[in-house]
Amino acid sequence: MKKENNVLEVRELSVSFNTLAGEVNVVRDINFSVASGETMALVGESGSGKSVTAMSILRLHDEEKVNYSSGSIFFQGQNLLGTDESKIKNVRGSEISMIFQEPMTSLNPTFTVGTQIMEPMLVHKGMSKTSAKKRAIELMELTGIPEPHYRFDAFPHLLSGGQRQRMMIAMALACEPKLLIADEPTTALDVTVQLQILLLLEKLKKDFSMAVLMISHDLNLVKRFADQVCVMQDGNIVEQGKVATLFSKPQHPYTIQLLNSEPERVIPDGETDSLQANRELLSGHHLKCHFTSSKGFFKRTTNTVKAVDDIDLFLREGETLGIVGESGSGKSTLGRCLLRLENCSGDIYFDEKQIDQLKHTALRPLRKEFQVVFQDPYSSLSPRMTIEQIVGEGLQIHFPQLSKQQRREKIKNALIEVGLEDNILWRYPHEFSGGQRQRIAIARVVILEPKLVLLDEPTSALDVSVQKQVLALLRELQERHKISYLFITHDLKVIEAVAHRIMVMKDGRIIETGETRQLFNEPKKTYTKNLLTASLFKNDIDEKLTA
Repeated sequence: MKKENNVLEVRELSVSFNTLAGEVNVVRDINFSVASGETMALVGESGSGKSVTAMSILRLHDEEKVNYSSGSIFFQGQNLLGTDESKIKNVRGSEISMIFQEPMTSLNPTFTVGTQIMEPMLVHKGMSKTSAKKRAIELMELTGIPEPHYRFDAFPHLLSGGQRQRMMIAMALACEPKLLIADEPTTALDVTVQLQILLLLEKLKKDFSMAVLMISHDLNLVKRFADQVCVMQDGNIVEQGKVATLFSKPQHPYTIQLLNSEPERVIPDGETDSLQANRELLSGHHLKCHFTSSKGFFKRTTNTVKAVDDIDLFLREGETLGIVGESGSGKSTLGRCLLRLENCSGDIYFDEKQIDQLKHTALRPLRKEFQVVFQDPYSSLSPRMTIEQIVGEGLQIHFPQLSKQQRREKIKNALIEVGLEDNILWRYPHEFSGGQRQRIAIARVVILEPKLVLLDEPTSALDVSVQKQVLALLRELQERHKISYLFITHDLKVIEAVAHRIMVMKDGRIIETGETRQLFNEPKKTYTKNLLTASLFKNDIDEKLTA
């Protein structure tokens, strides 16, 4: 809709790419506008065209491969698609800035963060280095960076994920842009840091009178922080309007599907109590895992990180134990310690056997009993192996007596069990979607019929609808095979759906544990309450925004 104060207007935009297989249409005839001081959200699943649209605004695609077959992108009355490259360079970082999803890959590791924040001011505003440095430190302070004078000379790898994202925001605001494009700006961050970043963006939007284009697949986030929303599917905008209207009265079936894709509890009432009669499958007593680092040549100083610090836990047969906490709390290290993938002290019992003192040769036959599903299925599946080789690799190691034909039959059955076709044996991981790859990773595990599976953030890289499917699949497999799960995540919405009990970790220690419903309804520790508030938006965030 045409408005006097529209900063951005996208009209009938279509984008395609030249590939070896021919021209591929990615975005088709889309229309939307963003007004000054307004937040517009583009939502949809991976491959819907959200990021392609955002990158088209700044013409960041390879000009030799991209075709803007129709449409226009007007920024303050100027058609960016009809502008030459030199003028576009003047707009990038100056009048339109962009915050990318992963700050570690967006920041140059060879330059200090202060130098990188100064760069747009030196290039676009012609400021002196002294003035640019002063303004950079002011921006760092504005975005909540502690000790900005000290952090100015730090390299990106020395900062936490939240601090790196704040640096990206400071860099994006350096020239006080009219439009800020935020492409999944909080996906890689812990829930408490997510909330801090979003509240910060909301405040800065008001202070700078910016227009914000937010790209996200997190509908809960969009509902709280956006004014307008466009829902994208297969390169088309299938529904758009005000957030309140679209969320309360969605019209398109795809929008309804997305809204219904939030994780729902799959554990029946009373099951947690009935599991108390089951025997303990896994237990750990006084587990400790400390890492020591040193620096300096002549006067060496050492630093000890207590990743796991005197932890006791147990897991029953057929039970799901959720381990939650922020990055660096020790969740993944604890999981690796329990499966003897990390050296630690303490006693570990699995299936009534003490395994903490077993040599690798004695431990190897037990490996098929406890398996791991990792966070990113793309990096955990070898790109050089076929699906048959990937899923069947464990059979060759642990069931060498099986013939080739017997192995193939078990592989087909495992694929069918996780909801895949059995005619994909000769294909490779890159030919599948993220959800399909995670199903392949799960098939690789269940084919060995393990008693315990460690799930390390298994759904964080997936879209909400695919996430819900994978959680339902894991539950079905647990019921069918009586598998016990150690479920590690920082997403409390997911853990509420699948866990019987929850342990909350902070700085290598367990600070609270309890049955899922009890912990969610009556958290005792302030840290747990903060996690719940940030993850589930239980408190009235609107009050914070207007404070």
